[in-house]
Order: sequence, then structure tokens, then C-alpha cells
Amino acid sequence: MQQPENQSKKYTNLFNDIDTGRIKLPQFQRDFVWGKEKTAKLIDSIIKGYPIGTFIFWKTREELRSFKNLGNIALPEIPKGDAIMYVLDGQQRITSLYAIRKGIRLTREGKEIDYKDISINLETNPDTDEEIVLLDKPEEKPFISVYKLLNGSLTELLNSGYKQEHLEKIETYQKRLTGYDFSIIVIDEYPIEVACDVFTRINTGGEELTLFEIMVAKTYDLPRNFDLSVEYEKVKDNNNGVEKDLEDAGYETIPPVTILQCIAAILCQQIRRQDVLRINKNDFIDAWKIVISSLFTSVDYLRTEMRIPVSKLLPYHTLLVPLTYFFVKNKNNKPTVIQHKLLTQYFYWASLSNRFSSAVESKVASDLKKIESILLEQMPVYRGEEFYVNIEDLKYKWFSTGDAFCSAILCLYAFCEPKSFESNGIVKLDNSNLKSSSSKNYHHFFPRSYLKKQEIPDWQANSILNITLVDDYLNKRQIKAKAPSNYMRQFIKTNKHINDTMKTHLIDNINEYGILDNNYEKFLLKRGERVIEEINKRLHPDVQM
Repeated sequence: MQQPENQSKKYTNLFNDIDTGRIKLPQFQRDFVWGKEKTAKLIDSIIKGYPIGTFIFWKTREELRSFKNLGNIALPEIPKGDAIMYVLDGQQRITSLYAIRKGIRLTREGKEIDYKDISINLETNPDTDEEIVLLDKPEEKPFISVYKLLNGSLTELLNSGYKQEHLEKIETYQKRLTGYDFSIIVIDEYPIEVACDVFTRINTGGEELTLFEIMVAKTYDLPRNFDLSVEYEKVKDNNNGVEKDLEDAGYETIPPVTILQCIAAILCQQIRRQDVLRINKNDFIDAWKIVISSLFTSVDYLRTEMRIPVSKLLPYHTLLVPLTYFFVKNKNNKPTVIQHKLLTQYFYWASLSNRFSSAVESKVASDLKKIESILLEQMPVYRGEEFYVNIEDLKYKWFSTGDAFCSAILCLYAFCEPKSFESNGIVKLDNSNLKSSSSKNYHHFFPRSYLKKQEIPDWQANSILNITLVDDYLNKRQIKAKAPSNYMRQFIKTNKHINDTMKTHLIDNINEYGILDNNYEKFLLKRGERVIEEINKRLHPDVQM
């Protein structure tokens, strides 16, 4: 890696490089946010000869996704075969200067900002401490716009009616602007991950560029018509297109980094950040459609075979990585009976054990070996990693949607396709109603406010075993804070299938579960036994090898 190179450029040379496409703003740069106030102060500093900081450019032959327009000005394409200099530091300053030079108009918050209006007061001494650059053209004072100063010919200026003293000042301002030495540091042919690390350290106050932002820049390929940002948006929501999308499937909360990890798992058998960044652009593009196809097969599998209708119920989005790996290797074929049992075992083992609460990347790499065993219909090795659940683990387990263990129990509840207490109709689960523990689809069977009146502390009341999945109307408008015996007797009258309904909530017998006599302890014990029975079916499947 070469050492950074210090350079200086005059105003004209610097902006000619933008005009010819040799200097670009990479797409991972933040939006242009400077208004006229900061831009005017910047021009004022240059005229007075103040230092304005150093620009840092990354010189490379990689073609990144970059801004194509700036306000009303179309930026040129990259010259074929030429090295490009991407702005890593100084975006706001260089864009402001360019905006004035080109007379750019921007619309922000419904208001148009015209950089042609920034002007110089010709009555003021150039070397005064006062600011001589104005935001708008003054009505009475003699002035010249900075745009005209930089773009007007000598003949135009002489014929504009300026007094001799004003023409002398205009000449001074013009020389100071066009003759200013801009300080530049060029880092030449650094790997993209290093260039992005440089950008992160000097630009965003410690806010690291996301892996997705870097990969959007790195994998951009105009000849192959591949733009990762666009492709991901189509995967997430293709606006009623013919292809599948995650929003229609109820899995729109899957983050882009999960998809990157799926690709890395296939190409590298690792999902570390450095592994993703090392993927060759063409290999990445080649793998995209294959991995996306298997991602959707994974989602379909979770929705149909595992009966997890929406992504908010997933204990970890990371679980989609080994699952997608399975379907890529299995060529999107439906799992055999044995494979299904082993995949289910893996899913609940990883979820209930809170496997991905730490060291996610190394654990996924290890788990891909388990998936290889499942592909061969062989039991994965869990020696030393066995996991068991007993009633004490469940009884007062604090319900939180951010806890993978709780989410795994919710997946069990969802698998039973819970039905409405009132009508026996299927409860529709929706990501928007599953965002937090207080969301509309989550109902405490023994309402917390009711238990509080019975002097039962909240750490006991908010048990995962006290949670049922119901519809919004039932939860907030009919049950409210009523005792279970009260509201359930009402539903017994209106729902002739009530016993079958309750079984879809893993409540097998209303009379035996302490419901009609409001026995909370008995309810937790009986429902806990039922939940453990379902867990054990999954963690310890009967598999004939």
C-alpha cells in the first residue's frame, strides 16, 4: 500500500476534474446538506486567504456507485480506462464550491435554493474583518454574484457598468478565488475496505459505514446493469411486480446485511465482515439471483412448514443464513421428512439456547457444518452443546420480544395457528402488531392489571407462559382487565368450538388449567408442561437414520 500523497490544486484545475468526470462523490457519502450560509462563509474564507482544510481523495480504477446529479446539474460519466478520484473528505466544501461555480439550484423542504444568488459586497474592503460575501443579491449596494465572478468574461465585466474602483475589487476577488491553492491528500489504489475505513474515521464522527453501503459501492456494475441498492429494494418490495418480494411474504424486516451474509456463506463458508468485503464483484453478482431464490425458498419454508407467518416472530434474522445455505445446496428442493425434522431441531436449538447473542460470525461458520450433515440426512453433532428446558426455565420467564428464547416460544404458539377465542377464526398476525412486548397481537391470558389487583408481582405476571396470540379487537376492547373466568365464560357461550380453539393456544382443557377458578399458578404449571412437550418433540426428534 502506497503512502498518502500531498498535492495542491488551483480552483480551475480542481473543478475541471469534476467537469470531466475524474472527481466523483461516492454514493456512500452523506447527502449534501450545506445551505447558503455555510457556503457564503467558505467563499469569504478563501477570499481572505484563510485555510479551509484538506480534501482527501481516493484514487482507484474501481467503478463505484456515485452521484449522477447535483441539483440541476448532471455530472459526467467516468472516462473509460481512467483512474477516478472519489472524495472521502471535504464533500460539503467541494460540493458547495462547485454549486456556486455551476449556479446550481437545489430544492430542500419545498424551498428552492439558488446558489447564483450568493454575492460579494463591492463597497467593503477585501481585507476587512467583516464578512463580505452575502447570501442574496442586495437591493441597493453595488455587488457581483460569485457565479458571475467565476464565469463572466472580462468583456462582460467591463460592460456591466461597474465603477473603476469596483472593477479593481472584482479583479482582486477573481484572482484570490481562482488562484487559491487547495490542499489535497491522495490515497492511491487502496483496497475499498481500507478506503471506506478512512472515510469512516475522518467523516462520520465514529459512525461506521454499514457493510451494505460499502458493498453497494463495490458491486456496482454498469455493463451488467447491477446496482445492489436497487436489487435489494426489489427484493424487499417490487411494487406489485411479477417477482416475489419480502413485503408480500410478511418478511420485510429482514435487514440487507443478512442477505450479504447468505452470499458470503455460499461463497466463503464464512460471514465475517472481511469475508464479505473480499468477495469478487463478478462472483457476488453471479451469486445474487441464486441466493435470493433460495432465500425466498427459506422464507416459504418458514411460513408453511414451520408456520412462522411473519419475520417479527423470528428469534434471529441470522437463522436465515444457514437455512438459505441449505436450500442453495439442496437446489431448492423440498426437505425430506428426516431433513425437515433435523432443520426444525436446529432452529429451536439455536433459538432456545440464545445461540446468536454473541460471536455470531464464528457460530454461523460452525453451524454450516451442521447443515452439511442435515443435507446428508445425518444428525448434526451437538456434543457439549445439548440444551434442555424444564418448568423452572419457563414458569416466570420474563416475556420480551427481544429475547430469542421468548421468540422461540412465540414460534411454537404460531405453529399451532391460534384461533380467536370469540369466533374460532384464524388470528391474523402482522409485523406492525408484533413490534414490542406491548403490541396488539400479544395478550396476557391472565391480564397484568388483573393480577396486580391480586397482589401478584409483575415479574410473575409477565411470564411467557401467560402470553397468547390474539387479534387487536379481542385484546384491547373485549378482554381488557377482566378475570379469565369472567371473559372465558362469555366466550364459552358464543363459541361452540371453544375447546378446539383453546388447543390452538396450547391450552388443552379449560377446566384442568385453572382458568374458571382464576388459579394462575395452576395455569402456568399446566401450560408449561404442554409447552415443554412441544419443545421436546422438536429438540429430540424421533429420526430413523
